[in-house]
Formats: sequence, C-alpha cells, structure tokens
Amino acid sequence: MHQLLAGFAMLIIGDSHLSLPGYLISSLQDRLVAQGARVATYSACGAPAGAWVVPQQVACRTAERVQSGPIAVHTGPRARSWNIDSLIARHRPNLIVVELGDTMAGYGGDLPRAWMTEQVTALTARIRAADIPCIWVGPHWGTEGGQYGKTYARATEAAALLKEIVTPCRYLDSTTLSEPGAWPSFDGLHYTTEGYRLWGEALAKALPQMAVTMRVAEQAPATGPR
Repeated sequence: MHQLLAGFAMLIIGDSHLSLPGYLISSLQDRLVAQGARVATYSACGAPAGAWVVPQQVACRTAERVQSGPIAVHTGPRARSWNIDSLIARHRPNLIVVELGDTMAGYGGDLPRAWMTEQVTALTARIRAADIPCIWVGPHWGTEGGQYGKTYARATEAAALLKEIVTPCRYLDSTTLSEPGAWPSFDGLHYTTEGYRLWGEALAKALPQMAVTMRVAEQAPATGPR
C-alpha cells in the first residue's frame, strides 16, 4: 500500500468503538499503519469527552494499542481513562484523532446539548493549548431499534451539534460514509466485525485526505508513539 501517511504520528482517542479486537482499534489502526502512520490508540468505553481531561473510572473497559502491537484491554480498577496532556507528552503526535459522539448523544432521551458542549469544549481546550491539528470523528448511523435506543434522527442531530462545537478540530461526519443501516450492527450501536471493517476502511480513506490538506506532515517532526 502506498505510504500516504509517512511522517504522520497519530494519537487516536475514543469510546467503545475502539475498545475490542475487531473494532476500530483493529480495522482502522491496521490500515493507517499500512499507509505509513505511527499510531497510538486509547479507548475508554462509555466515557464522555471530559474524561480525557480529568481521568475517571470507566464502568465498561479501556483499551490501548501502539502500532501493530497487541491490544491491551483493561477492566475493573485498571479501567481508567487517560489525561490527554499526558498522552500528548508520551507520544508527541502531530495529529490527534478524536472518535467520540455516541457516548454523549443521550439516546433514549433528549439530546443534552449544554452538557455535551461543556464536555467537548473541555477536551478541545486542551488540544488547542497543545497547538496540534485535530480531526474529530462523529457518530455513525448504526441501526435503529437496538438496546441503546439509537435512532437515525438522533445520530443526525448529534452530528450537527458536534460539527458546530469541535473547533479547532475538523469534523469528519461518519454519517456521510454510508447509507443508514448499510453496515451490520449487533445491538444498534456497535457494529459486527464486518461493520467495523467497513467503517474502518471508510475512515482510513477519509482521514488521510483530510490530514494531507491540513499539512500535518510539514510540522515539526514528532518522535511518534513509543
């Protein structure tokens, strides 16, 4: 595969969609590494954006992976989110990718616009202070009728709000990458392995295009994930 991302050191943080083998921590990361990027991924299942500013215990699980290495999944007391400043100091990325939306979209109730804005801006303030280019990946369609109460209307509403509030990050709208319900899900919110393969493949095409236009590779060299 052509090394489109040579010179890119990427830090990816996100929610449950990055938290297990076969999810985006596999499908997306493998494709980015194959394109020449140096990638470190961290996941905090069910955690909002503010959990990446003030670390917290995560009821579900956390996961981490560097390059093509093993995926470490943590549960119980070890399942705590990470501080974004510490991750930046550790990996010295020249591009940050944030995959967050579903955990804050209030499925089954009203969209918590004020709280969601507060959570997002807490995280983007730290990214702005670090002066590192950022791409924010928003929620996908999933399928309707699952256990979490996700609907296409709410996914659209959450995506529209995120697009307004994630500055200085550029917004990558996952709902533009497929038709509603096109990718298989097992619970309405999380995809099957095949669904994550398709989402990861689509993101691996869209992210490099955005990153190159942001001229990330021309920034000061980074050491990349260690």
